[in-house]
Amino acid sequence: MHSYFQIINEANKTCLKLVAGKEPILVSEVVEYLERHQIAFNLPEVNKAVLSLQSDTVIELCQQKTYPIKGELHLIISENRMHATGRFYPPSNDGPEMTETDIIEEMRFKGVVFGIDKDKIRYFLKEKEYCTNITLAQGKEVRQGTDAYIEYLFNTDLKAKPTVNPDGSVDFFHLNIINHVKKGDCLARLHPEDRGDDGMDVCGGIVHPRTVKKEIIRFGRNIELSEDRKEIYAQVDGHVTLVDNKVFVSNVMTVENVDLSTGDIEYEGNLQVNGNVCSNFRIKVHGDVEIRGVVEGAEIIAGGNITIARGVNGMNKGNLHAGGNIVAKYIENGTVEARGYVQVDSILHSRVLAGTEIRVGGKKGFITGGYVCATNLVDVKTLGSELGANTIVEIGVSPETKQRYEYLQQQLAKDNKTISSARPILESTKTKIRSGVKLSPEQVRHVQELSNVVTKTKKNIEALTKELEQMEELLSVDSDAQIIVRGKVYPGTKLVIADVSKIIKTQVQYCRFVRQKGDVTMVGMN
Repeated sequence: MHSYFQIINEANKTCLKLVAGKEPILVSEVVEYLERHQIAFNLPEVNKAVLSLQSDTVIELCQQKTYPIKGELHLIISENRMHATGRFYPPSNDGPEMTETDIIEEMRFKGVVFGIDKDKIRYFLKEKEYCTNITLAQGKEVRQGTDAYIEYLFNTDLKAKPTVNPDGSVDFFHLNIINHVKKGDCLARLHPEDRGDDGMDVCGGIVHPRTVKKEIIRFGRNIELSEDRKEIYAQVDGHVTLVDNKVFVSNVMTVENVDLSTGDIEYEGNLQVNGNVCSNFRIKVHGDVEIRGVVEGAEIIAGGNITIARGVNGMNKGNLHAGGNIVAKYIENGTVEARGYVQVDSILHSRVLAGTEIRVGGKKGFITGGYVCATNLVDVKTLGSELGANTIVEIGVSPETKQRYEYLQQQLAKDNKTISSARPILESTKTKIRSGVKLSPEQVRHVQELSNVVTKTKKNIEALTKELEQMEELLSVDSDAQIIVRGKVYPGTKLVIADVSKIIKTQVQYCRFVRQKGDVTMVGMN
């Protein structure tokens, strides 16, 4: 039994009965109760009696009889209104006890209408546990739902690696990056969203689950959707790819060479070139490109992977762009960009950008001259050259982010120039108006247009500045990005990690470069 207190009314006085139990009585609770019922008392005496309570005690409060007091319920509703806790006080010795009906009516009067636990109420009425918290109502908890998601039944990982021979070279006949499918194969399965179930708080309010995300399977031609719209199947033999969350199935288009006999090629599926891609021609496909010869000064754009069995001689005009990975024997005097990884045997005087990593291995394994950039890793045997070719390697930020950052800087400079050019004209116009000069309708219209341009440009500057600050904060954070050199790094090579750089002064070898405490640091190999 918990300790509690009770008012005792006698013929000509009012007393306070203190009943000793397991838990102590709170002085503040007694005082609040007496003040609420306007019963006179001596605070020091009450305080002393409560704090020194060892056994049941009765103390006199005042020399006048108080009106009979009925049993009371103090109800506490939680902030989320999912729980209602009751704290009961006994009636005075001449007052009536609360009944089950009284308690339920009191709860409803205070807004508690749902989840009332009558068993707990009856327990209290039987045991008479006063001055202790009893859970009298419990709301119905909401059941949260789950988002819809799509299960792709083929490899969608852009980081899939080709087979590497014991000597470190790439086996171009076993690249493991093309998903073959047969007619009737299930390609993807939609798992619908689960809305969840509403809950209800003790005050009768409906509690809704969080909004769940819906999904639909997006797909192109040569694919059949099931009747329940939850699965898709291949209608032809071919290859399946996922491009911008859309599934494509297509046959492979095969040509001997891309030259005057074919002209430029644009194709929805995959392309296989058994020979070479000649200079000045252009290939654009939604899927993968496999070239078994050489690419000479051509432009190749692929939604998937680009694989070149021999290499790229860009002639300072060749351009490759892949939504997936790029694998080639070598890259020379070209521009190459992949959203996935780039894997080659050598890079010479080229601009190479990769969304994840760049690996330069095989027998040669060098990067000499030009600029290479990857988000996570550059792994190379030899970096730079004895002759000091201008070689820059950058990691720690995606090429897309870097390009966006440079664009924002250029646009901000352009917008500031626009403001600077317009300000003298607007100030001069204000001066003329103050001096009483009357402007022509054409002048007024011109000034209004210029003022609108300035207003819009200022808003644009605010947005650009905010985005630049966010990007600069991102660039300043240390990451796990690293440059691994398994051979030599020649002097003059410039290494950039996020927003810091380092120019190699003396030849070093077999090492890693990482960003530590705001600087590019050379560390040992793992």
